[in-house]
Amino acid sequence: MDIGLWIVLPAIPASVRFLVVPLVRTRGVQFPIAEAFIAVEAANLMRFKACELFDQHLDCGAQANMAKYLAAKASWEAANACLQFHGGYGFACEYDIERKFRETRLYQVAPISTNLILSYIAEHVLEMPRSF
Repeated sequence: MDIGLWIVLPAIPASVRFLVVPLVRTRGVQFPIAEAFIAVEAANLMRFKACELFDQHLDCGAQANMAKYLAAKASWEAANACLQFHGGYGFACEYDIERKFRETRLYQVAPISTNLILSYIAEHVLEMPRSF
């Protein structure tokens, strides 16, 4: 989840610096940053819920899996918005955006694939038949 914030928060001052009329005043920039922030916060709240259940010695597998899924999706969407906002500069090594963009893709396949998480939720929470 920290990578999602790493991507979202620097975009705010960067968007203010670009033009005389701050670019951040446009919905095209504000909305993707706000959406990414909301998604990162939702993942963080689910993580806290999983930790709370774990501390109470209750089953927290579903919440932990949902937190991982939400964090992977949130960081990917934040990275996408950040790269889109920076355009060609997003691929310049000096900005670290291209590296973080690649890293966020990794979160969807490792250490647990998002498809395995969805399978776990379908089987153990929604009580659907096992899909594999």
